[in-house]
Amino acid sequence: MFDPSKKRFRFRMVVPAFAAFNVYSNIAAVTTALGPVYVATAVNKMEKWDAEVIDENNLRLHGPRSITAGADHEFIQQQRPADVVGLYGGLTSTIPRLYELARYYKHKGVITVSGGQHFVEENMREAFDNGIDYIVTGEGEETIKELLKAIESKQDVDQIKGIVYLRNGEMIRTPSREQLQDFDKMPMPDFSLVRYAKINLYPVERIRGCGMDCEFCTVKGKPRAACPERLLEQIRFLVETRDAKHFFIVDDLFGQHRDDTIKFCYQLRDYQRSIHKRLSFTAQIRLDKAKDEELLLAMRQASINAVAIGFESPIAEELEAMNKHINPEDMLSLVEVYHRFGFLVHGMFIFGYPLEESVVFKMTAQERVKRYQRFIRQARLDTIQVLIPIPLPGTQLRERLKHQNRIYPLAEVGWEYYDGNFPIFEPDAPLSAEEMQVSARQIMSSFYQFPYFFKIGLNILLLPGLVFFLGDIREGWRKWYRNWRNDLVRFMGWIIIKKWISNFQHDRFFDKLQSVKGQVRCAK
Repeated sequence: MFDPSKKRFRFRMVVPAFAAFNVYSNIAAVTTALGPVYVATAVNKMEKWDAEVIDENNLRLHGPRSITAGADHEFIQQQRPADVVGLYGGLTSTIPRLYELARYYKHKGVITVSGGQHFVEENMREAFDNGIDYIVTGEGEETIKELLKAIESKQDVDQIKGIVYLRNGEMIRTPSREQLQDFDKMPMPDFSLVRYAKINLYPVERIRGCGMDCEFCTVKGKPRAACPERLLEQIRFLVETRDAKHFFIVDDLFGQHRDDTIKFCYQLRDYQRSIHKRLSFTAQIRLDKAKDEELLLAMRQASINAVAIGFESPIAEELEAMNKHINPEDMLSLVEVYHRFGFLVHGMFIFGYPLEESVVFKMTAQERVKRYQRFIRQARLDTIQVLIPIPLPGTQLRERLKHQNRIYPLAEVGWEYYDGNFPIFEPDAPLSAEEMQVSARQIMSSFYQFPYFFKIGLNILLLPGLVFFLGDIREGWRKWYRNWRNDLVRFMGWIIIKKWISNFQHDRFFDKLQSVKGQVRCAK
């Protein structure tokens, strides 16, 4: 039970482990989620509170591991008892683990708080039934401070904006909190609070929100930006206190608020020159930003080396049906601009996106795979990611598929499968659920292959001759590094896919699927 007489209290923020090994596991082991760090940083600034973050997907520095998955919370709680535990609900596939942790801490008498994109109205009762005391809606930095102050002094919480809780079995929802606008008043995210983690890739942000309003995405609303100096200061702080070198700018679309973005790029360029060190950045960006060559030039001068681009689909008929005002030929022309500027391009695709019932479009799985493979080859993508559509809670896509009775029941196909690697709804004919998954895996497997292992060594042998033959050492190095890096990534990708397939076969997912197919309507 919470003891208000204590002189200091501990708040523990937990990022739950993935349900099983997946395509994100390797990258998750070298980074962490930014939102939980922001929340813990806000708490750590409070007068009587200490905060820490446990990222169960990154326990590389002496992290106590449980026998099954994630951290050993029994050991952690014995060593450093937490008074309040926050549980990050930003990834739907980790919700079963989140509930397991909530029940554990609830049993220990610890107050539990959760928040994140998963907790829309339809899932809140489920959360309260699984050990959650309070749900924070929206951004949590200000809400968590007010909530902890109320808990600390045993005050009523009904005046705190942006929370949901139970009172005598009735779900109480307080008014929504206004979105943060003045980011400059917030403390810099303190990554030293992330215990046991070895972070090689640091997430940073300048803009929250996205105005694209995609049907399948949970990120909505008008973009809100901090000043360019704010993001530069985040980077300076990490470089100077943690010797950070690699960064991922988590803004949903880099290039929003264009003029300030270009200003930031030139400030970042000048900072790197002043410290005589080149850093490395990855950003998510729209394909059509290729038309803005001034922006691309500024990005390259700032050492933004890699871009992640959502192509969605390379099939002309599907793009038209999805109301995408572009065709595969134009996409190839635009991606060539990114290559010309020297960017590494990571292509993101959604295989088998369910179309509106009024749209008449049929294509076999085999033909779809051929179209994807040909486009990826012609686009000369450096890395790819092919996922199955996920009808996430709170999205328009989920509402549409629910209305059509196409989503498989949670009792059989639970939240742990909502990671983009499993079919969790009945696809458009003539695709079957099995074909949809096998096809997405086939595209990935044709890109990430074992023979790239031999090309890694060959590139090393060719390095001296290639560099000096070209005359321009810097250009020679850039071309050599791209080939070597891509061969290494493709070989490592093959290892990840092999491991995922092994885990998948033990899971017997398709056996579960057979029992639920009769419970949904036949696809069009």
